[in-house]
Amino acid sequence: MEAEANSGSPEDSWAFIQRPGEGCRTVPLAGHVGFDSLPDQLVNQSISQGFCFNILCVGETGLGKSTLMDTLFNTKFEGEPATHTQPGVQLRSNTYDLQESNVGLKLTIVSTVGFGDQINKEDSYKPIVEFIDAQFEAYLQEELKIRRVLHTYHDSRIHACLYFIAPTGHSLKSLDLVTMKKLDSKVNIIPIIAKSDAISKSELTKFKIKITSELVSNGVQIYQFPTDDELVAEINGTMNAHLPFAVIGSTEELKIGNKMMKARQYPWGTVQVENEAHCDFVKLREMLIRVNMEDLREQTHSRHYELYRRCKLEEMGFKDTDPDSKPFSLQETYEAKRNEFLGELQKKEEEMRQMFVQRVKEKEAELKEAEKELHEKFDRLKKLHQDEKKKLEDKKKSLDDEVNAFKQRKTAAELLQSQGSQAGGSQTLKRDKEKKKSKVVHLSMPGAPLAPPASVLTAAANRVHVLLLKAATWS
Repeated sequence: MEAEANSGSPEDSWAFIQRPGEGCRTVPLAGHVGFDSLPDQLVNQSISQGFCFNILCVGETGLGKSTLMDTLFNTKFEGEPATHTQPGVQLRSNTYDLQESNVGLKLTIVSTVGFGDQINKEDSYKPIVEFIDAQFEAYLQEELKIRRVLHTYHDSRIHACLYFIAPTGHSLKSLDLVTMKKLDSKVNIIPIIAKSDAISKSELTKFKIKITSELVSNGVQIYQFPTDDELVAEINGTMNAHLPFAVIGSTEELKIGNKMMKARQYPWGTVQVENEAHCDFVKLREMLIRVNMEDLREQTHSRHYELYRRCKLEEMGFKDTDPDSKPFSLQETYEAKRNEFLGELQKKEEEMRQMFVQRVKEKEAELKEAEKELHEKFDRLKKLHQDEKKKLEDKKKSLDDEVNAFKQRKTAAELLQSQGSQAGGSQTLKRDKEKKKSKVVHLSMPGAPLAPPASVLTAAANRVHVLLLKAATWS
């Protein structure tokens, strides 16, 4: 029997092991143990570590975001005033250390600069979404480290988004609806009507109803104060009906009666910031800071961050269960993902190798084609050179023939010239003698004319000599 009982598979044996929390029994204590001090220990530890709270203020320039933050925390935060000349939406983050009694708070205020100031507002929400995702990603990377220091890590995730709505008294702008729709799954949105003293009470009531109906009709999910805790269920349920809060901010204190109170002075009267008959500032402060600050932090971690973390891990290939609904182990998932990555890497490597071989072949074909063209060009140039060389040789031969003929003619001309000069010289001497004789005879005769001068005779002889040379050349 024992052999049969132990012959089952290991999976079957796990079914007989009791899991933690199953079949838990309540037993009485015989005396005081002391674990009732755990809440006090937790409180002391939290006080020593301090708290952090991050607020994102979204709204158009000039709606009083900075003033409301100063009023909420009863201090003056340093900051430069924003202008309407920003080319795009920018997020300005400032962190402050606050101390109240023995509780320390690291407060981070992130404000949108230039929101709604552009002509094209289509992508105004993108920098805000990217900023929120960047904070989630930073926290996720810290969680995935081997050596984590989350107890000292500065958590920059946005816990509350105060969305400032302009007091138009009509309806929400399309920019507001689109932005809140993009943010509602990433952050706790608390809509507030800024500078609510700009419209009357009746208009303000209608405006609140209009905003609520538009948010519901467009599927925008705003933060609802929790009602599951009996201690705060009543007040939170009442405050949920007052959303969106109509607020006024002011750091100026005026004397009203015998007290100094934060108020705004107008020619027609005074608006008291902390008077619930004038605005909802006190309600906002109660819900945001004094009652639900820890719930906002918890909702950010358990809802919005978990959604982001789940999506990122699913993109990386991690899942809770396999197709057979069995739990996945991290090691198996890692090995599967690693094998998948190595397979893709090998596939890409093979594709790159094939591509390289193909490109080498194409390059070789191009080089061979270029080499063939060069050979053809060389042959054409060689043939052209030979033809030109032959033409030049023929021309040279003809020129040599002409030179030889010219030399022959020159030699014949020189020979004729020498013969003519000899014949002309003898004739000239004979004529000179005859002339001298005739001159002597002529001079001896009375009344005879004078003989021509010697220069005339010489010129005539030269002309005769030139004519003889020409006649010899023509022959």
